[in-house]
Amino acid sequence: MSRLTYFFKRLVKMDWKAMWATTGLLKQRSGKSRLWLMADMLGCAVKYNAGYVDYKIAQMYKLNDAQRRTVITRGISNTIVRRMNDKAYWHFFDDKTQFNELFKEWIPRKWLLINDETRVEALEEMLQGETQLIGKPLEGSSGQGIERFTEADWQQGAEAFLQVLKEKNIGILEEIVQQHPAMASLCATSVNTCRIATLLGDKQQGIVYAFLRIGNGKVVDNVDCGGMAARIDLESGTLLTVGADKQGNTFDKHPKTGTPIVGFTIPYWEEAKAMCLEAAKKVPQMRFVAWDVAITPDGPTFIEGNSFPSHAIPQFAAHYPDGIGILPEFRKFMDI
Repeated sequence: MSRLTYFFKRLVKMDWKAMWATTGLLKQRSGKSRLWLMADMLGCAVKYNAGYVDYKIAQMYKLNDAQRRTVITRGISNTIVRRMNDKAYWHFFDDKTQFNELFKEWIPRKWLLINDETRVEALEEMLQGETQLIGKPLEGSSGQGIERFTEADWQQGAEAFLQVLKEKNIGILEEIVQQHPAMASLCATSVNTCRIATLLGDKQQGIVYAFLRIGNGKVVDNVDCGGMAARIDLESGTLLTVGADKQGNTFDKHPKTGTPIVGFTIPYWEEAKAMCLEAAKKVPQMRFVAWDVAITPDGPTFIEGNSFPSHAIPQFAAHYPDGIGILPEFRKFMDI
């Protein structure tokens, strides 16, 4: 698809109200006029396939042309996924029960599919000895629809609880992951996961980037739900950057716990990398996968894998103070 064709397709679907609100925010931050920002956004849309969210999170209004060419925009991200991942195999990652079954050697926790065929007896067995469980839609992203349940939710019995789960569109019920105490020190309300992206490219294969996603008080760590992310050094597992959220706020320390972010080191980092590299071989038709990895006291475990990785997390401007984005890292693996 040509850049111009992509631009006009996006133009038709544009949320103009949200774009106008974005220009208002950027006007305050940049000191530039709304007219200038609108014109520059449209120029970036045509030239770099950048949406207004790309423009905001990468702070493209600060960048020159050479720097802008290093940003992975939505259009470029779509091209990478389309080339690397055969859509016929997305279901192994999009359906959480299929993912749990396929990668079960790295997922030791209990889980149960919730649908019209779920037996009350199976749910009763799942509830035995548990004080909390996590429920998720069978498919979905951005942390939407995820809910934590406690004993109070099933006080009326398994049959009544099963009905509640169905009404809430919960497709899978899982045992709570107990994260490593060091990871919990950042934010204990959510499991703070490493987003590790493997790329089986034509030039080389391996890990193209890694970020730690950190919650900010909610049950999930997702940046679309108020969480933040910091870049992980692939060699050492140490956080190289401040935490940054989708609104452009940055944090040297976690705002709720006070735990330093820059310099924090991920436990079991070598094991986490090895797990992702091994798992990447399972479905070779899926050459670009972003794995969400939790670190427990006993080592790493998968939360999920993403067939269409978000390009937002690895493009926050705070992670690239020199204005050079992450696209050069992808070019070490593939021509793009």
